[in-house]
Amino acid sequence: MSIQSKQVEYRDGDTNCIGLLAWDDQAGKRPCVLVAPDWRGRTQFSEDKAIELAKLGYVGFAIDVYGEGRSGKNADENAALMNPFMEDRAKLKRRLLATLGAAREFEEVEADKMSILGFCFGGLCALDLARAGEDIKAAISFHGLFIPNGLPENEIKASVLALHGYDDPKANPESVLTLGEELTRARCDWQIHAYGQTMHSFMNPKANAPENGLQYSPIAEKRAWLAATQLLGDVFG
Repeated sequence: MSIQSKQVEYRDGDTNCIGLLAWDDQAGKRPCVLVAPDWRGRTQFSEDKAIELAKLGYVGFAIDVYGEGRSGKNADENAALMNPFMEDRAKLKRRLLATLGAAREFEEVEADKMSILGFCFGGLCALDLARAGEDIKAAISFHGLFIPNGLPENEIKASVLALHGYDDPKANPESVLTLGEELTRARCDWQIHAYGQTMHSFMNPKANAPENGLQYSPIAEKRAWLAATQLLGDVFG
């Protein structure tokens, strides 16, 4: 095994995006997993996940949702980057579709074997790419936002897995039920795993603000990553 990584540029209209691609250069073409970042934008966290996926035999692609590789340095900057996409989910859909299209063209990638996973805002991105009705194998949300996109509903082709902290204030039990109803209408294969005594950002070792509902959980992290990798193994065969 020889894991390689490189920055790759791709475009969504006039916007230049800069992602990180990771792969085993001894493995030939491989299934690809897009890694959508949390509200900070592309960071070391999402890049490390892409490399971890490459070690599992996939091409990991840490995507750039905001363009130009931008990331926030504090909550105000993060919100300023994320909010335009939260307020215009059609814009977010276009960015995700452009990203998927670019990933299919990479020489390391099996273009018919694509999936996406994401964290927090990136979990919403994973769900929104599935909602677009694209032919992807899996969409996996880690402590994601479940807010419907308000766009016309499509039949979802992806297997959807939402990994959720039951005490997450950003996705209350009512929103979990609403998501389940939406996924049922979309006729997709879906799962929602709720982890008790678990808050938002449970995958992030640096999350330590329980007063704001954010707390790392090593137990939930281990269980959620295992569930995610099992699904990827199932859908990619």
